[in-house]
Amino acid sequence: MFSSIANYFLLVAAAAIPTALAKPEQIRAVTSPIFHYYLQAYPEDPTIPVMGPESSSEYFEIGSTIQSTNTSAFLNIGDDSTSYKTLTFADASSTDAWALEGDTIITATGSSFGRQLNFLVCQLSGSYWQVYLQTGSETPSGRTCSNYQSLHLPCLC
Repeated sequence: MFSSIANYFLLVAAAAIPTALAKPEQIRAVTSPIFHYYLQAYPEDPTIPVMGPESSSEYFEIGSTIQSTNTSAFLNIGDDSTSYKTLTFADASSTDAWALEGDTIITATGSSFGRQLNFLVCQLSGSYWQVYLQTGSETPSGRTCSNYQSLHLPCLC
């Protein structure tokens, strides 16, 4: 009897405690050539997501959408016919396929993209690399690119 009453009060107490919201997070790369580069808008065109220096990185709210807390822009996936899908920052969200698997940014299994965790990056200028979602193995010709990159939250340790 006592355990039933105790369980009831624990459930009531737990329900009364507000759920903590996840804090905004940086999104980083973990392998060369973009090791410890961070997701941000390209300084020359804020609609282009790039991996760049930590000093100019943005912070993001991550759920089924990814939204910059610096600019309020959403990270959207294009409908390109190639295996690499153009990512863009926009004022409105057109993509609700994002998810986390541990600390790794993925597209959700139930999304139109299926579970994808690979990204393609192509150098734009200096230390800025344009980011694409990779659903296969194609790369743009004539550009310096690195395939099969993954994007992560900072260390969860």
